[in-house]
Amino acid sequence: MKDKETEQAMRILIIDDEKNLRDSIAAYLESEGMEARTAASGEAGKALLETERFDAVVVDLKMPGMSGLDFLAWLKDGGPLVPAIMISAHGDIKDAVEAMKRGAADYLVKPFNPDELVVRLRMVIGNARLAASATAMQSVANKSVRRSTPGVDTQWIGSSPAMKEVRALVERVAPTDSTVLVTGESGTGKEVVARLIHRLSKRSSGPFIPINMGGIPENLIESELFGYEKGAFTGADSRKTGLCELANGGTLFLDEVGDMPLPLQVKLLRMLQEKKIMRLGGSRQIPIDVRIIAATNKDLEQAVRQGSFREDLFYRLAVIRLRLPPLRDRREDIPILAQLFVDRFTAEMGRPPLTLAEDALEVLNRYSFPGNVRELENAVERAVILSEGSELHGRDFSFAGSAMDGQMKEPAFTGSTSSPSELAGDIKPLDMLEREAILRALAFYQGHREKTAQALGITRRTLLNKLKEYQIGE
Repeated sequence: MKDKETEQAMRILIIDDEKNLRDSIAAYLESEGMEARTAASGEAGKALLETERFDAVVVDLKMPGMSGLDFLAWLKDGGPLVPAIMISAHGDIKDAVEAMKRGAADYLVKPFNPDELVVRLRMVIGNARLAASATAMQSVANKSVRRSTPGVDTQWIGSSPAMKEVRALVERVAPTDSTVLVTGESGTGKEVVARLIHRLSKRSSGPFIPINMGGIPENLIESELFGYEKGAFTGADSRKTGLCELANGGTLFLDEVGDMPLPLQVKLLRMLQEKKIMRLGGSRQIPIDVRIIAATNKDLEQAVRQGSFREDLFYRLAVIRLRLPPLRDRREDIPILAQLFVDRFTAEMGRPPLTLAEDALEVLNRYSFPGNVRELENAVERAVILSEGSELHGRDFSFAGSAMDGQMKEPAFTGSTSSPSELAGDIKPLDMLEREAILRALAFYQGHREKTAQALGITRRTLLNKLKEYQIGE
């Protein structure tokens, strides 16, 4: 059974003048749980985008009338903020570079593996949502920061001493071309920092291309990074440009670099040393000019000792090491972050402004936030959805998957006159409680497994195993 729930909210527009191709792409995306619409021309696609919401666009390069490049120019100059993947029967690197300059989020050469398109759609939509979230936060932050000290960067949220130290290091590192290794727990904002380094660098006019090493099947990672030549393997019917080439002149962000397979680590090390790559099936070295920023929530030094990560690559990546503190170690930032999220979600939902009452701030300040800023964001979103009135109170917040510090203490004996059998009647087996928690979370998120797993504090794979174990949804 395929896991389609992750794509339930994804609406894709396919623009191509070849009917068979656009219909086959639409059929495949729909078989993967996405919703697909088609348009036979750039003009028709433009009309649809002006009246409907889409999460991504797949657009052909060569079309009669408005070409794919013209369509990208329209998107960039005033069209809706939607990521576009360019597809073309022409494998010229110049086409790919021009498409990226015009604003394409990615580029694929026809014919391509439909599974690869699905992987890339997930990636560009995820990146677009992250960027939109950051933009919304920045817009809200501008209102309060604009009146404060001149020169304060409104794209940097956090006034705690720990985050001021991080910011100072970022400003010193950004103008250089040194590789940077950003470490920290999940949800601390490693990609946000990587994007800030890029924005403050001399490469800011170039592309920022992120790739999640843990989110791409191992057999696809190498071709994603380095590309391949026609005939490199079965199904390679045309040349494909890798992300390293597409990031030329800009920054390549390797998220979850600790999950990179050992054979690929060797090739990445060679790229860093020689500043050249070779496509799969290729016979010539291709010069590239790319800055690498890597991130991980793992202890890479321990991975080196265990032999799962190359020591020479570790030192190459960790020229500059930047550690992001967990949210529990910078509690001064919780109130401003929480209010920023409140303002963002009320604006997105079209609701009147909400403020955080004192008891809500007390609840947030007591909680340990094992999921860091991402967990705070999820908690605020739930609170805004379920709240009533003009204020958020402590009772509006819940933290799925973990108990609040100081809230879930071991019950003390109070001299109850209830019999042991009566007390035992209130006790449920752990597996029953776990099943009920999963069902409640699934119902709250309307079956969306990715969000359910995040809310429960477990991985998506663990959730899928639990669904199978408890026979939920079968």
